[in-house]
Amino acid sequence: MMVCSALRKATHLFPCLVRKVGAVCRAHHYQAWGSRPAASELVAQGAPGSVIELLGKSYPRDDHTNLTRKVLSRVGRNLHNQQHHPLWLMKERVKEHFYKQYVGRFGTPLFSVYDNLCPVVTTWQNFDSLLIPADHPSRKKGDNYYLNRTHMLRAHTSAHQWDLLHAGLDAFLVVGDVYRRDQIDCQHYPVFHQLEGVRLFSKHELFGGIKDGDCLQLFEQSSRSAHKQETHTMEATKLIEFDLKQTLSRLVTHLFGDGLEIRWVNCYFPFTHPSFEMEINFHGEWLEVLGCGVMEQQLVNSAGAQDKIGWAFGLGLERLAMVLYDIPDIRLFWSEDERFLKQFRVSDINQKVKFQPLSKYPAVTNDISFWLPSENYTENDFYDLVRTIGGDLVEKVDLIDKFEHPKTHRTSHCYRITYRHMERTLSQKEVGHIHQAVQEAAVQLLGVEGRF
Repeated sequence: MMVCSALRKATHLFPCLVRKVGAVCRAHHYQAWGSRPAASELVAQGAPGSVIELLGKSYPRDDHTNLTRKVLSRVGRNLHNQQHHPLWLMKERVKEHFYKQYVGRFGTPLFSVYDNLCPVVTTWQNFDSLLIPADHPSRKKGDNYYLNRTHMLRAHTSAHQWDLLHAGLDAFLVVGDVYRRDQIDCQHYPVFHQLEGVRLFSKHELFGGIKDGDCLQLFEQSSRSAHKQETHTMEATKLIEFDLKQTLSRLVTHLFGDGLEIRWVNCYFPFTHPSFEMEINFHGEWLEVLGCGVMEQQLVNSAGAQDKIGWAFGLGLERLAMVLYDIPDIRLFWSEDERFLKQFRVSDINQKVKFQPLSKYPAVTNDISFWLPSENYTENDFYDLVRTIGGDLVEKVDLIDKFEHPKTHRTSHCYRITYRHMERTLSQKEVGHIHQAVQEAAVQLLGVEGRF
């Protein structure tokens, strides 16, 4: 998925979470969505040398393995393929638009759709095929879920781009679940869903409808600028950029309605240049909805399409669904509460739906303070630990205070953890068990010194 935030600097994941956190939690009793998981279910336990069984295949563990049981339990759920789920509705609306608007020579849809590709990919597919440098921070364990050093849960649907181009496809959509370690709030979850689009053009396809188009060329040898790649002519770049922006403007108008105000923001991605983010003015607020750009020719060439030039875009289905359907909390997409699901059982996928909130049960908040270790601490480590122990009872985690000791120069953090069940009221007692487990795990696994 092409969003600038995906390229943020990542840091080191704490070691041993996969092997140890279950032992920390073994004595603590709590409920997540009404059922208490066993301690062995909290993490993907096992030492290097053992294997992870996932989707019918075995992957040997090593020192890079950092999958939690919580994340593994989401693999294979494929919410985007569950009929009448809000993410399925979003996928179907986009798919229908592309099928109707873009038709091939024989009256069949120009774009093919792939929505059931395996989420386990190689690190080459996820990074190298997209020209992401070996030392790029987006590869860090702190941002990703690794099965081992060579395999991971995809961090974006772009991981399949090269393979589909190499297979000879030149217009396709890819939809799937993607996995990233991130902060905890109502808009972030370690599993979410993306839709990726790619289209390539030959010289004839790009210039065929233009007067004297035969005189124009796709490629040249020049220098890279802010406006184009070194191998692309300015004419080809501008036409590709125009087609891309027109295609996406039509899409969001189909989704949000006529009269939508759109603006384009220059951005950076390793696999496109020039690159853009689209923002829309929705109810008086500017919202980023997708990222896109002219595909790097080096990527296109390596996949065997040297005579073509193309564009790519990526968007988050949860992001769109939360805006369009007024869904306030990303955790709701995983709910099996009939009161939530029945609201999206519509006869027409384009029917307007406004989510009617379920009864909002009261939150329970607890603070946790600790001195940071001298090295190898990152906030994503702490967030992943809280998610692993608290599950979907954790609504958000806020860093509310930082303190540096004037003499020792040690730093302490204070976090406020908000717990809220989506279907019933939590008691302080049951939240206390979870919170105690978080405190103990933070000390044992992150190397912090408690100020509890």
